[in-house]
Amino acid sequence: MSAQETKEAPRQEKAPESPQQQPGGKPGGRTGTDLGWTLARYLVMPVFLVLVCLGLYLAISARTLDSIEKRSLSGEYITQKVIEHLEITTVATVLIVLISVTAGVILTRPVMRWVAPYIVGIASTGQALPSIGVIVLIAVLTGQFGFKIAVFSLIIYAFLPILRNTMVGIQQVDQSIIEAGRGMGMTNAAVLFKIELPLAIPIMLAGIRTALIIVVGTAALATFINAGGMGDIINSGIKLNKDTILITGSVLTAVLALCVDYVAGIAEDVLKPKGL
Repeated sequence: MSAQETKEAPRQEKAPESPQQQPGGKPGGRTGTDLGWTLARYLVMPVFLVLVCLGLYLAISARTLDSIEKRSLSGEYITQKVIEHLEITTVATVLIVLISVTAGVILTRPVMRWVAPYIVGIASTGQALPSIGVIVLIAVLTGQFGFKIAVFSLIIYAFLPILRNTMVGIQQVDQSIIEAGRGMGMTNAAVLFKIELPLAIPIMLAGIRTALIIVVGTAALATFINAGGMGDIINSGIKLNKDTILITGSVLTAVLALCVDYVAGIAEDVLKPKGL
């Protein structure tokens, strides 16, 4: 065979791959559809709550209110009760997070793991009891009523979700990652704060969100121990047999709980580490 016959065809060089373009624009960026769904998800709840409040306002405005209803449904009175409710909720939630996360971290340390099931079992009794039973029982046993007892009762009642999620979040961290960190010379404290807690944050945030909603809803029962809050409006409607007051208090309490859940959901999205 001649040299020309045996000559191979020249290779075609493969063109370098261009970065994958997503329909929305920039390489690897979020698509317009994703941004649209995210925006819609953040706007649906506020619009819904505004419509509920507007409908409630129009329904009350269409009714002829007596002096008792006017006093119980005045803007100043409702604002005062909302502030009281938020004060109870905020203080209780902050203390629950501090205590539960600290306890969860301690109970996941090797030296304390033997006592963890007993602590979780004790914490479970708080949610096993009816919420109103926990609040009233503690008030009766201590002989004290008001804001501090309401906060203490809510801590006991909503302690479990954050404690359990903190423990589960830390325990689900891959042991090989922890060993790799120790192999790099990291101390136990560094492993905890730089590996275990960051990887456990998504599960911990879910527990905090659950506890927050429990606190907001249960705080309405603080009215029975003279701690104030939105429960005062509901209780007034029951005592006075005024359906307008009862419905208004119930709807506003539900709206407040949904608002808090909405804000907690946004905080969960923002605080969650990227890539998890």
